[in-house]
Amino acid sequence: MTPQERAQKVMAGDIRTVARLMRDIDDNEPGWQDVLKLLYAEARRARVIGLTGSPGVGKSTLTDALVERLRARGLTVGVVAVDPTSPFSGGAILGDRIRMQRHATDEGVFIRSLATRGHFGGLTASARGVVTVMEAMGLDVVLVETVGVGQDEVEIVRMADTTVVVTVPGMGDDIQAIKAGILEAGDIFVVNKADREGTARTINELKGMLNLSGDHNRRAGWEPPVLATSAVDGTGLDELVATLEQHYGLLTAEGGKMLAERRREGLKREILELVQAGLMRRLLVRLEEGGGLTPVVEKVLEGREDPYTASEKLLSSVLGA
Repeated sequence: MTPQERAQKVMAGDIRTVARLMRDIDDNEPGWQDVLKLLYAEARRARVIGLTGSPGVGKSTLTDALVERLRARGLTVGVVAVDPTSPFSGGAILGDRIRMQRHATDEGVFIRSLATRGHFGGLTASARGVVTVMEAMGLDVVLVETVGVGQDEVEIVRMADTTVVVTVPGMGDDIQAIKAGILEAGDIFVVNKADREGTARTINELKGMLNLSGDHNRRAGWEPPVLATSAVDGTGLDELVATLEQHYGLLTAEGGKMLAERRREGLKREILELVQAGLMRRLLVRLEEGGGLTPVVEKVLEGREDPYTASEKLLSSVLGA
């Protein structure tokens, strides 16, 4: 099948073609970029909502509940669930997809699990490509749930239009992790499992830190709210959906200037990452042609060259400078 044929089938909503393309993207099989080039030009930008937070805070259950409420509004929904990597197969453990089985027969929902495969930052290298495919399918909203790695989990901020930071009462150091990581980047903060003891104290701690942070959201006219939810019994979920709508309304006001700026910054990062990946591929080819990395290492070990000069020469060989 040609890239043009695959792209047409994706835009027509052919699930088998979509699933195979996403698999190729995740496995970095040859040819997927040719299809994405065609899809990107035709894709209707979906609204991307990121959910991030430490493991065990209930992100998957919260995502599942949001899917239900978004579908009730007549919106089609995609879910990119980044799972831990299986130590045996190297693939996703699929815990998130199992939790969302009740949506499996809903044609208005498409769920894809991705394995981190050693990629840091809470996402995976293929996540952006999978989101693009979902946009090309014409989905209205894409929920991106990160794997949950703690304070370094900031990549979702560059991808999402709205970032929801999820925590739970009684985790103690988890609040400090948020403070050290993405406190200034979160648009909405959710204290999930609100039936637990200590909910009020956790909410007050978060509000106090937000008041001290002077983050970019406040300067842009948005006061990041702290909401209490219980994804199991539905407490606070309607308020969360309403707050998501309110934030998106702010982003799309005045012709969508704020939304365009957010996406512009995200695209800068995406293009740089693609350039870095391309440079690494070319570098590996040059290394193989020259006998691999071993001769370079030997020069450094023998004192004939320092690692800084060696790395500069390797980079020059790729750039042709």
